[in-house]
Amino acid sequence: MKIALVHDYLTQKGGAERVFELLCKRYPEADIFTSLYNPQQTIDLGERLVNTTFLQKIPGAVKYFRLMAPLYFPAFRSLDLQDYDLIISSSTSFAKAVRKNPQARHICFCHNITRFLWDTETYLREYGDYRYFAPLIEQVFHVMRKVDLTYSQEPDLYIANSSIVARRIQSTYGKKAIVINYPIDTDKFIFADQKDDYYLASARMISYKRLDIIVEAFNWLGWPLLISGDGPERERLKSKALGNIEFLGHVTDAKRTQLFSKAQSIIVAALEDYGLVPVEANASGTPVIAYGAGGVLDTQIPGKTGVFFNRQTPESLLAGLLEAKEIYWDYTNIRNHAVKNFSENAFFSKVEQIIDQACSVH
Repeated sequence: MKIALVHDYLTQKGGAERVFELLCKRYPEADIFTSLYNPQQTIDLGERLVNTTFLQKIPGAVKYFRLMAPLYFPAFRSLDLQDYDLIISSSTSFAKAVRKNPQARHICFCHNITRFLWDTETYLREYGDYRYFAPLIEQVFHVMRKVDLTYSQEPDLYIANSSIVARRIQSTYGKKAIVINYPIDTDKFIFADQKDDYYLASARMISYKRLDIIVEAFNWLGWPLLISGDGPERERLKSKALGNIEFLGHVTDAKRTQLFSKAQSIIVAALEDYGLVPVEANASGTPVIAYGAGGVLDTQIPGKTGVFFNRQTPESLLAGLLEAKEIYWDYTNIRNHAVKNFSENAFFSKVEQIIDQACSVH
């Protein structure tokens, strides 16, 4: 069976890209397709050939990949995937639009519906400079929503990472989705039952991650906090932080695993549809202090693997931090929870059963 793996764009390294990396490793003979590729800024694909679209030839497109939004759908439609028996797309937006031959099957790992089209106000708030062009952008997005709805019908089967995303796919695209919690490579994470005296936040520095809440709470407490990651919010956050908070910027995977394993807790203040960071923390034997909504409700056991705080406010996070301080954490059980439920083996045993069923339809 000839397989094509397709991802929206490989220009960054977030949760969606990490899932795609696992798919690439699981199917080493599959061909890889994406719109734009920046090997220095994304997942490690080794010597694998990455097929790109005409967007790759546009000067500056890789750096300013978000500005290419109106061109992504035609870019993916231009890919020739007629020779493939199975297409597995990994998408929050555009990759689901690829064409296939009638005998092929297309399974879409949909990390979200096209967020900037269906939650435009939030999108513009995150990327503040864009708001000045809001009237023009809204006209373009109005057209793109219609196109998105059309191409959302292309996949034969959707797989969602959480029940929240599955409901969103059903509501917006009118397509049912099977829920499979996405995995992590548990072997990549170092278990440690001796923790150092710091807390950790690891996220892209954009507004919906709500790092501002974390900074303010730790300003009050004076506890040591490390923040890894980069993004447009970095300078604003640094200007508000006191001396107990250190900004690490982008860190290597090796450094990241060390940080995860030795932290007192990993702090997550965002409302995430799923969120790999809490699962990665647990794989390191580290508890999570998280805003209690969204994907963490699927992955965390209160009092056993983490603590929830109820509102996205510094006061609520502060209460969660103090609660977690009083808990005796069984770090081995935290690690075992992650391995049992969110390992690659657990994930692919479900995925391959679904693929076999989907492909047997023809």
